[in-house]
Order: sequence, then structure tokens, then C-alpha cells
Amino acid sequence: MNMVHRLGSGALPRWTHPAAWWAWALGLVACVSRTTNPILLALIVAVAGWVVARRRPDAPWANSFALFLRLGLVVIAIRMFVAMLFSGGLGDNVLFTLPSVQLPSWAAGITLGGPVTAESLVAAFYEGAVIAAILACIGAANSLASPARLLAAIPAALYEVGVSVVVALSFAPQLVADVGRVRTARRLRGRPDRGLRALGGSAMPVFEGALERAVDLAAAMDSRGYGRTRPMSRRDQITARALIICSLIALTIGVYALVDGVDGGWTTWLVIFGGVLAAMVGLKIAGRRSIRTRYRPDPWALPEWLVAASGWIPAAVFITLGITDPLSLQSQTSPLDWPALPVIPALSVLIATLPGIVTPVPPGAGESFGVPAEPRRQEVLT
Repeated sequence: MNMVHRLGSGALPRWTHPAAWWAWALGLVACVSRTTNPILLALIVAVAGWVVARRRPDAPWANSFALFLRLGLVVIAIRMFVAMLFSGGLGDNVLFTLPSVQLPSWAAGITLGGPVTAESLVAAFYEGAVIAAILACIGAANSLASPARLLAAIPAALYEVGVSVVVALSFAPQLVADVGRVRTARRLRGRPDRGLRALGGSAMPVFEGALERAVDLAAAMDSRGYGRTRPMSRRDQITARALIICSLIALTIGVYALVDGVDGGWTTWLVIFGGVLAAMVGLKIAGRRSIRTRYRPDPWALPEWLVAASGWIPAAVFITLGITDPLSLQSQTSPLDWPALPVIPALSVLIATLPGIVTPVPPGAGESFGVPAEPRRQEVLT
């Protein structure tokens, strides 16, 4: 009998299924959408960053988490700047007063400037922090899930759409890699790599690299027969379209009921389950027209189940509390008060750290992420 002996301790390095990472990240996004508590938002971002530091692969597209964090800070700054312009005198604690301009009646009579209160700035900070935390969760998924492997895992019926989505998702990681490559080249040549002068000299090589990748991608897709389909009966076409449309309607109604806090009981979950089931059947039927094979598909094993569950268990806790006790997840801005740390939601967020422990180390993960690089293990057949 053949047996596989693994040399060394721990699991063999392998890629975690990209859909599991996106399920985990979307669960954290669901948590963020239910709260404005800055402590919980910071905890969610810290958990996402810790998992990225533990399981980020050594690849160019895996360096986008920091970019999304910076983008989140920019969003917060813009939201607070807008709040200063359109504060409207919300609250009583006036910090300073800006020159005011009264717009005409055809512009709704909005007043620009005027007194800026602490309540309006804090409320704007909370709103911007929610968007920044969502961006951080998406950035974590971009840094952990390989775009190419995500494309390989997409159902055959969504392959054409999936190519467009994956190309869009890989834009930010590729942009970060190109900017780093150009800055390194400028440093080696003794040229400035920071400031406005460096920005003008780096923009053209980055755009040129993006154009070359687009041309190479188009040639590769054409040589591999992208877009070829096999004939499909009219009955299957009508059935697949009807199931997909019904699933979209059911999922829209069910998700809206959950997010809006409508107490639908088991009816809401039955609608969501029916929508997911109809979508699976519809995509299975529609996939018959696609001529496509998969080479070495990523396995969906116990680590993938744990990753997805660790993201949606906190989401279930946040959604339940949003229905039963919504004030426990919100921070008060009028009157101002220090945000409290709700214990149950905070403990549920800590469950999302599980992927940093249970998932196998990706091949090529380096020491720069806080995890020693594991030597390549051999498999001995006896």
C-alpha cells in the first residue's frame, strides 16, 4: 500500500481556496455594515491585518493591503472635510467658525461653511471609518486570494463575467507592483523616487506596463479560444435564465430584509436559501454551454470551511444584535460620549483570526510577514 509521509511538522504548504478568503472577507464586511462603533471597526481592521500578515503569499499582487488602508484614511479625511463644509451647525459644541456662503434657492439654499461642531466631525469620522474598514476587508481579500486561482474557481456559466471581475480586482495589486518596480529603478539610477517630480517620471512607465499587459492578455485569451461555446437547447436556456432571475430577486429581498433589520423570522432565511439553491441549479444548467476545463483545481477541505465560517459567525452575531439590540452596535454623537466596547461582538470578531492559524502556509510565504519561511517538503512513497 502506498502511503505519503510528510517530512517536517505541520501541514504541507498549499494555496487556500480563494473563494474561502472572499467569503471570510465578506463576512467581515457584513459586520462593518452593522456598526459605527470605532473600537469594533478598529478591531475588525486589526484582525484582517493580522491574518494578512500571517498568510499573505510572496507575490506582487499580495501587497495591496497597505494601499487599501491608505485609501481608507483618504476617505476619512474627505468625509470630515465635507462635514466641515456642510455641517449645518449640528450639535452645540462649536470648535471654530468658517466663513459662510448662502447658495441660491435653485441650489436648495444650502449654506457652505459656518460653525463647525464637534458632533458633526465625530459623526463624519464614524461614517468615514465604516467605509475605510470595508476597504480594509476588501484589501485583505485581495492580498490573500490569488486572482488567477479565483478565476479558475468561478462557475463555467460566469466565466466571461469572471474574467472581467478578476481583471478589475487585480488592477490595484498590479498597480502597486508596477509603482514599486519603477521607484526601485529610479533609485538605482540616482533619480528621485518621491514627490511631484518622481510622480511625473513614474506615471508613463506604469501606464506603458498596463498597456503591455492588456495586449498580452488579449493575445493569450484569443490563443486559448476564449468565448467559444457549445450549442444549448432552448428549453435549457429558458430554464437557466428563469432560475437565475428568480434567485436574484429572492436574494435581493432576503439580504435587504437582513440588512434593514426587518424581523421576518425564518421566512427571510428560507427566501435566502431558496435563492441560493435556484442560483446553483441555474448556473449548473447554464454552464453546459461553456467549453472549459480546470487544471489542478484548488481543494475545498476543512481549512476552507473553517475560514468561511470564521467570517460569517461574527456576521451572524452582528446581524442578530442589529435586530434585537441595535443601539449596542452604534456610537452616540449627540450628545457626545465615549464609545463603549460591547463584549459579545468583540469576542465574535476574534473568531475571525482563525484563518491565520488553521490555514496552510501558502507556497513561497517569506519571513517578512512574521512567519518563518517553511522549507519545501518532500513526499516519499512507500
